[in-house]
Amino acid sequence: MLLSARSPKLAAALRKAGKDGLSHLVLDGTLIHTDRVKADRPYFSGKHRVHGMNVQVISGPDGTILWTSGAMPGSIHDLTAARIWGILRALEKAGILTLADKAYQGAEAPVVITPYKGKNKPESQKQANRSHAKLRGPGERANAQLKAWRILRKLRCSPSKAGHLVKAIAVLQNHRAAQTTQG
Repeated sequence: MLLSARSPKLAAALRKAGKDGLSHLVLDGTLIHTDRVKADRPYFSGKHRVHGMNVQVISGPDGTILWTSGAMPGSIHDLTAARIWGILRALEKAGILTLADKAYQGAEAPVVITPYKGKNKPESQKQANRSHAKLRGPGERANAQLKAWRILRKLRCSPSKAGHLVKAIAVLQNHRAAQTTQG
């Protein structure tokens, strides 16, 4: 709880990203697996077919974790979670271009760019999607960094603790990265 309190608030993280002159951000959701039972329907993710908690992550273009949301039940879609946490409004207010995957299509924020959807796309849209994926790829590493921590591979505590754990791990991850660059 102490470490998670040191995690930056969304507005502060976006202000810092603007001051740091980041070219773009990456918004992505991840599912933290839990050991919930079948009766805990809200925690069941139909997409992943497991019980879990949905966490939204904003990272820099290099994969540095800038901000993580609290945890919501795994049945909640990424775009819905982004709306609930106020991420789309905050990104629009900050005016920083943000790349996201197809789960965020329909986002009202004009700064959130998603790939083209559908089959039999023209070559120009396929090329745009490839470029989008190349830019978003390194930022996707943020979720991999979170899940590299053994405690988040399968959460065995109360699901309400997932958000605090993710925020604490993000603080530790950023501290570790800062120590590496300094020395």
